[in-house]
Amino acid sequence: MRTRCPNCGTTVSLDALIAHDGAREALGVAFKVSGQLGSALIRYVGLFRPETRELTMDRVAKILGELLPDLQAQRIERNGAVFNAPPACWVWAIEQAISARDCGRLTPPLKGHGWLYQVMSQWQGEASSTVLRPEMSMHKPPVVARPSQTTAALSALQGRLNGG
Repeated sequence: MRTRCPNCGTTVSLDALIAHDGAREALGVAFKVSGQLGSALIRYVGLFRPETRELTMDRVAKILGELLPDLQAQRIERNGAVFNAPPACWVWAIEQAISARDCGRLTPPLKGHGWLYQVMSQWQGEASSTVLRPEMSMHKPPVVARPSQTTAALSALQGRLNGG
């Protein structure tokens, strides 16, 4: 039986999917992610398809495999900062990507996940979506920053001006 992905356009038989290593890996990831997030991920993978070609199953497996650890951890890292990334964040960011493509602000095919992760770092969906300092994510006590010398000097000057 031949099947065709409604998003990326790949046409393949179910037997070939099971027999192919990359396809089997992609299916394994797809089975781990379901519901609204699974549907969003399928649309996201379509952003990697070149206009004149279909995505190979190896490429689909690679794209999904790159995302799976962060999907499972529900956290992403961007520019040295760690951000909470629950399923709602992923769905929201993917919808932003699809919308950006439709408006002409994002031109497929994508080469990596940087655009998506940048959008995810700006997600405001829940109070816990704030930046997690690296020391917090490793269960170390937070480092208390000392005031700068400039701030200390300004405070001392203000104290002298006030008669102190």
